[in-house]
Amino acid sequence: MIKAVVGANWGDEGKGKITDMLAEKADIIVRFQGGANAGHTIVNKYGKFALHTLPSGVFYDHTTSVIGNGVALNIPILFGEINSLIERGVPMPKIMISDRAQIVMPYHILFDQYEEERLAGKSFGSTKSGIAPFYSDKYAKIGFQVNELFDEDKLKEKVESVIVTKNVILEHLYHKPLLDADELLKTLHEYRDMVAPYVGDVSSFLCKANAEGKTILLEGQLGTLKDPDHGIYPMVTSSSTLAAFGAIGAGLPPYDIKQIVTVCKAYSSAVGAGAFVSEIFGDEADELRRRGGDGGEYGATTGRPRRMGWFDCVASKYGCRLQGTTDVAFTVIDVLGYLDEIPVCTAYEIDGEVTTDFPVTHKLEKAKPVIETLPGWKCDIRGIKKYEDLPENCRNYIEFIEKHIGFPITMVSNGPSRDDIIYR
Repeated sequence: MIKAVVGANWGDEGKGKITDMLAEKADIIVRFQGGANAGHTIVNKYGKFALHTLPSGVFYDHTTSVIGNGVALNIPILFGEINSLIERGVPMPKIMISDRAQIVMPYHILFDQYEEERLAGKSFGSTKSGIAPFYSDKYAKIGFQVNELFDEDKLKEKVESVIVTKNVILEHLYHKPLLDADELLKTLHEYRDMVAPYVGDVSSFLCKANAEGKTILLEGQLGTLKDPDHGIYPMVTSSSTLAAFGAIGAGLPPYDIKQIVTVCKAYSSAVGAGAFVSEIFGDEADELRRRGGDGGEYGATTGRPRRMGWFDCVASKYGCRLQGTTDVAFTVIDVLGYLDEIPVCTAYEIDGEVTTDFPVTHKLEKAKPVIETLPGWKCDIRGIKKYEDLPENCRNYIEFIEKHIGFPITMVSNGPSRDDIIYR
C-alpha cells in the first residue's frame, strides 16, 4: 500500500506530525522532492526536532528512510541532521539514498545568495539554500547525480567543464571569487565517502517492497500553492509539491498511490512572499502567531515569523483537488480555542465578481476575501480523543470547512504530540 502525505496550501500545514503518526504503521518513508529549504517540526518522546531532509518517520526503529531521486540532496546537511538525532538519543535510522538523486553543490548555495543580493528589493524571498540554482542545473543537464561521484575520470572531466560557465557568471555578473576545480573535486570526494554506505537503486527497492505488501509513505514538502505549475508563480518553489510527483520523485507507478492524505491547517500561515488573500496583520496576527503551532508560528528551517491568516476555503479546495485528496488531515485546531468568533474566507471578490475558484497570480493579487464568521468554542480541546466529545461549535467549524472544500476531513489534530489526534 502506497500513501502520500502532502500539503494543501503554502507549506507549514503540520505534515511532519501527520507523517510521523502514519509512519508508526509504515515500513518505508520516502522524501520525493525539495531540499533542505523547508522543514517539518516533530514532537515525540525524544524531544522537539526540526527535520529538513530526513523523512519524518526516522524516529521509529522499524522503518527505512529513503531519499528519493526527486530530492535536492545537500549531503553535509543530511549527515549533520543524522548526527544531531543520534546525539539526542535517537537510534541510528536505516537510510537509503537514491543513486539517481542529484547533489546540491556548494556553488548552488553561493549563486542563490548572490542572485537574491543582485535582485535586492525584487527578490523571490529565497531561503538561500541553493534550491533554484540546483533545479536550474538539473534541467539544464549540468547537475551531478549521486552515482557520478563513483566514476572518478568522468567526475573530474565534468567538474572542469561546468566550472568554466560558472566562473564566467561569477566574474562578470556577480563580481565574486571564482571556483577552483581541484577544491571542488576534493569536496565531492568527501561527499562520496559520506554517502557511499547508503546509496542504492531506490526505484527497484520500492517496487519490490510494494510487491511484498509493505506500507510505503511518500512525504511531500511545502504545499500545492508552492508548486511551480499550479501555485502562486513566480513565488513558488522549484520542484513539484503534488502527490502525483511522488511517483516520479520516488520511481513508482502513479496508479500504485492508493491514499493521498492532504494536510490543511485550521487557519492559514505562509513563509515568504506572494499573494495571500486571507492574511491578517497587527495585533490580531501577532496573537495567532504567538499561540500557533507548538511554540509559535516560525519557519522550521528559516526561523522567519510566518504570515498569518484565517482559513481560506478557496485556496484549500483548490489545493486538495490538485493533490487528488482521499483524506484531509485538519491540524492545530486547538489553537483557535481563545477566539469568541472565527472568521473564514469562503470566496474571493475580484474586480467586483465573487468566485470560489482559485485564480492565476495576477488576478489573485487583486482578490479580496469574502468572510463568514462562526462562533468559537472558548475552551481547551487538547486531550480529547473522540470526535463527538469536541464542543459543538468546534464540530460545526470542522463540518463547515469540510462542506466548503468538498473533501472528507478524516483526521483532526488537536495538539502537537503524535497522540493528539482524533479519527473520524
